[in-house]
Amino acid sequence: MQITAYFRSLYRYKYLIYVLVTRDIKKKYRRSVLGVLWSMLNPLLIMLITAMVFSTLFRFAIENYVLYLLVGQVVFTFYAESTGFAMGSILDNSPLIKKVYVPKYLFPFSRVASSCVNLLFTFPAILIMMIYTGAWPTWRVVSVVVPLGLMLVFCLGIGLALAACVVYFRDFFHLYGVLVSALSYATPIFYPEQIVPEHYQFILTYNPLYYFVRGFREVLYQGGLPHMDTMFVCACLALAALAIGVAIFRRAQNHFILYI
Repeated sequence: MQITAYFRSLYRYKYLIYVLVTRDIKKKYRRSVLGVLWSMLNPLLIMLITAMVFSTLFRFAIENYVLYLLVGQVVFTFYAESTGFAMGSILDNSPLIKKVYVPKYLFPFSRVASSCVNLLFTFPAILIMMIYTGAWPTWRVVSVVVPLGLMLVFCLGIGLALAACVVYFRDFFHLYGVLVSALSYATPIFYPEQIVPEHYQFILTYNPLYYFVRGFREVLYQGGLPHMDTMFVCACLALAALAIGVAIFRRAQNHFILYI
């Protein structure tokens, strides 16, 4: 019931969310000559450098390695950016929170939403790379909205929990940075999952990002529809993260004013 009430409130404050998202995007690209084009160029440049290093040094036997790498990289960047931005959303907006009443969860939500917009800006880069490498997109590419929607919910849940915790414990900024770095190696972004030794397979099994990256690759890399078993796991992870995030945020939000 609480989650339903939150979504009704989101609709009620839709204009404020629009303003917050627009502000975050303008702030990110302020005084940038290329503006939003960096959202497309940045993953391409990083992908080219990473692909040259890993495909040459380690000789991973992955067909269309550049597309494999780009999809994994874009998905992980969205997770890291959205949750990282959401984590500091309450502290960054403390002057507004102190002056007027605004549902506080709008701030982490707007940060995740703005990161989602940035992710959408990178999709042309993925389509360009699909065409360049001969993996021509078909009508199935539209099914990417399924893993995208589930990951948006997952990141929102994680972002709500982080935003609440960091108000009380500033060390979460540093601890979460370490965790994101560890996740980047524990998630098969630049290496094939087959090279992970059997006794370390549990790292993939218990890594939520593994399933989301796999869901995106099933559509954008393999050119098919997202598998039902993958989407089922992603749905369970997304709903669990959202429920936990809402519970933590709701319990802590009444005392934010004392710590910001």
